[in-house]
Amino acid sequence: MEKIRLGIIGCGNIAGSHIGGMMQLGDLMEVTAVCDIVLERAQQAADKLGSRLAVADYKDLVDDVDAVLISLPHDLHFPVGMYFLQAGKHVLMEKPLCNTEEECLQLIETAERYERVLMTAYPVRYWPAIVKIKEWLDNKTYGEPFQLSIWTEQYTKYPEGHWGMSAERLGGGQFFSHGCHYVDLMLWLLGEPVRGCHIGTNLGTPWMEKEGTSNVVLEFASGAMGYHMGTWGARGTRLGWSLHIHCTHGMIEYKRTDGKVYLHHSIKEEKANLDSDSKLTILYEDSENGKLTQHEARHFLECIANKKRPLTDGYSSLQGLRIIWKLYEAERQHTMADLLGLGLPAY
Repeated sequence: MEKIRLGIIGCGNIAGSHIGGMMQLGDLMEVTAVCDIVLERAQQAADKLGSRLAVADYKDLVDDVDAVLISLPHDLHFPVGMYFLQAGKHVLMEKPLCNTEEECLQLIETAERYERVLMTAYPVRYWPAIVKIKEWLDNKTYGEPFQLSIWTEQYTKYPEGHWGMSAERLGGGQFFSHGCHYVDLMLWLLGEPVRGCHIGTNLGTPWMEKEGTSNVVLEFASGAMGYHMGTWGARGTRLGWSLHIHCTHGMIEYKRTDGKVYLHHSIKEEKANLDSDSKLTILYEDSENGKLTQHEARHFLECIANKKRPLTDGYSSLQGLRIIWKLYEAERQHTMADLLGLGLPAY
């Protein structure tokens, strides 16, 4: 099989998370071209990746690639993605897919018309530990899941004038930009949503036009509940990135800083409200460090090679964004959002 020629569009901080992963996939692809509006930054990335072409205008590399990773400000996802799809190129789009439903639908329809792979970069879905947790939940290995909670606590303060502070350019606030990962994850792990609510604030993150901290609760058809608390204002943290899933036979915990998945079980019922005296078993240990973006990138490349639909294709990622838009609207109306019919497609 010939290697896929990949171009990287945008060489900012987020692209840096992908570059390390790309360097592990030489069996499937080669990065043939790199673009950034700051040419020096593009050249630095090209040197690191062994790419022969660095440009400041993305249109100057279209003939040198079969596929692109687009890692740009969110309001540029649509025009740049449309350009490459119409040129017959496959697209791995940094999350979120686009800032509006109309833009998402146009990209999805264009990808289908040109028979190109369109995939949203949701790396969490492809982390080996998360894949293993999905297997346990589907098989009810530790009983029925009834409460899933995710915490993402970080300090993200943009420099003055940065596009990430703008609600219009970002598409919303922290919940839209970062929480989209975890709405998608909850849909994948827990199934069909029923209703939900969101509350956000920029207290503690005054540089954000919209919320820098958010809390979201979703109810699912099974009766299970999902929760995500995300903040860009953490001056300190204990949880960092943590996932807890309470099941009827124990609690699954994945703490990224430890790189381990634990099972907490056999708690003393009479003391359940007083202490956490339960048994602890290590179920899984990560064998890799970092952002682990190589797993989503490999999936993208294999979908191109095998003409398959990605797990996080355009329509799947649109469902999660539709939930976020409904939650934002319900928040404005001080009510609950009706989320019936917004589960992931069953391909």
